Amino acid sequence: MQKNRFIILFLLCGFSFISKAQFVVTGSVLDSSTREPLSPASVFCQNTTLGTITNKQGEFSISLKSGGYDLIFSYTGYQTQTVRVTESNKLEILLVKEDKSMGEVVIKATNEVADGWAKYGEFFIQNFIGSTPNAAQAVLTNPEVLKFYFYKRTNRLKVLATDALQIVNNAMGYNLRYQLDSFVYYYNSNLNSYRGYCLYTEMEGSDSLKNKWAINRTKAYEGSKLHFMRSYYDSTLAEDGWIVDLLDEKNDKKFKKVKDVYDSLYYGALDSTMQIEIYYPRKISVTYTKKSPEPEYLKKMSLPKSVPFQISYIDIKSTIAITQNGYYYDQNDWVNQGYWSWKNVADLLPYDYVPE
Repeated sequence: MQKNRFIILFLLCGFSFISKAQFVVTGSVLDSSTREPLSPASVFCQNTTLGTITNKQGEFSISLKSGGYDLIFSYTGYQTQTVRVTESNKLEILLVKEDKSMGEVVIKATNEVADGWAKYGEFFIQNFIGSTPNAAQAVLTNPEVLKFYFYKRTNRLKVLATDALQIVNNAMGYNLRYQLDSFVYYYNSNLNSYRGYCLYTEMEGSDSLKNKWAINRTKAYEGSKLHFMRSYYDSTLAEDGWIVDLLDEKNDKKFKKVKDVYDSLYYGALDSTMQIEIYYPRKISVTYTKKSPEPEYLKKMSLPKSVPFQISYIDIKSTIAITQNGYYYDQNDWVNQGYWSWKNVADLLPYDYVPE
C-alpha cells in the first residue's frame, strides 16, 4: 500500500473512546413484483445472535451495538439478500422469487455424487465444523440436506445444501443455523473455502453448563481472528500479545517483523465510517504469544510439542476494513493458513460476543 492510500483523519489510541451506543435498523421486506409484505421473513445479522422476523405488514426493527454487520433477509421460495449496515437506517428490501426450473436444470447438469454423505460426509465435517476438541462436541443434525459434487478435471469437491444446516455446539453452548452458500475443497493445494450466513442461538442449561460454556468461549476467543481484529481496531496489538511479520520482499521464505503496524503503509483510521483499514502487500504471519498451540493441532501438523506460540499465515488480496465489533470485509479477500485455518465453525464466536 502506498503512503497516500489512506487519508488519516484522526488517530487517538485507536477507537477506545468510541461509545458503546446502539443503532437501530428498521424497514420492510416485500415481494419485488407485487410489493406485498412477506411475513414472517427472517432478518438476522450474519455470525451473531441477533435476529428477528417481520410482522404481518412485513416490517422489522433490530437494535445493534456499534460495529459493522451483514444483515441477512430470507423468506422461503425467495432469493436471500444481504445488506451491510454500520449505522441507523430505514430499508426497503425487495426479495425476488427463486426460479425453480433453472435450479432443476443446473442440478441435472452437475457431477453430483450419489452416495455423497457416505463417501465425503466425515471429510466435510472435519473441514467445515472442524477437527478440534470443540468440534468433537458439535453435531450436524440434518446431514440429509447436503449435496456433494466432485469435479475430476479440477480435482475439487463442492458441497451445497438444500436447506439451512442445523448445528448443535455442545462445547460452546450455541445452536447454529447456517445457510451454506457453498463449501469447496481443493485437493491439489489442500485448501478449502466456504461461504454462508450463520445465526447463533444461546442454548439453555444448568449453571454448571453455562460456566463450562463461558470458559470454553473465553478459550476460543483468546488468540482467535475475532480477538486479533478487535485488538487491531483498539490499537492494542502489542499489549494483547500479537506480533505481525511481513514476508521479505527478496526472500519468499523469510518473514521480518513489522516495526509499526500502525504505519500509514499498512493502516488507516477513517473518521467518517468509524472503522480502520489495513493492507499488506505480501503474505503476513500473525503470532499470538500468550498461548501455545493445542496438542491436537501439533499432532495433525506433525510439529514438536515445544512449539511455543500460535502462528497463522494470511494472504490479504485487497484492503480490509475492520469495525468496532471485529467484523471485517471483504472477507473473501482474507485467506488463512496455519493455526487459524485449523479453527472452523465449531470454534467461531458470534460478532456480538463479549468476553467475561
